Amino acid sequence: MRMMGLDVGSKTVGIALSDELGWTAQGLKTLKINEEKNEFGFDEIGQLIKEYEVSKVVIGLPKNMNGSIGPRGEASQQYAKEIETKFAVETVLWDERLTTMAAERILLEADVSRKKRKKVIDKMAAMMILQGYLDSIK
Repeated sequence: MRMMGLDVGSKTVGIALSDELGWTAQGLKTLKINEEKNEFGFDEIGQLIKEYEVSKVVIGLPKNMNGSIGPRGEASQQYAKEIETKFAVETVLWDERLTTMAAERILLEADVSRKKRKKVIDKMAAMMILQGYLDSIK
């Protein structure tokens, strides 16, 4: 049972996949999206769900530090509803507070250049979201 993790932003969506046993998450890719033009990357996500036989999609839910949900969190909730409706796959919203900052810190410690960090940060955040979920269900 393979799972997909998504880190949904306003300009990009980071995508990660689990191994078939659901133990580990690996970053797959980053999609460019455009909210203003209603381009959310659903076609490509749907292709990946089908290609990898994904049974569940874990979507990062950005909460405020006090636990409340702001505009980005509401956008993630809507994104999850769209995924469920379009692809008939279960979605889980996962608290993603600080995952992007943690991914940035890891990349800084690995001495990855700013240009390369920008290319992989969302994919890595998606991987951390998915791995957090996988660890919680084991």
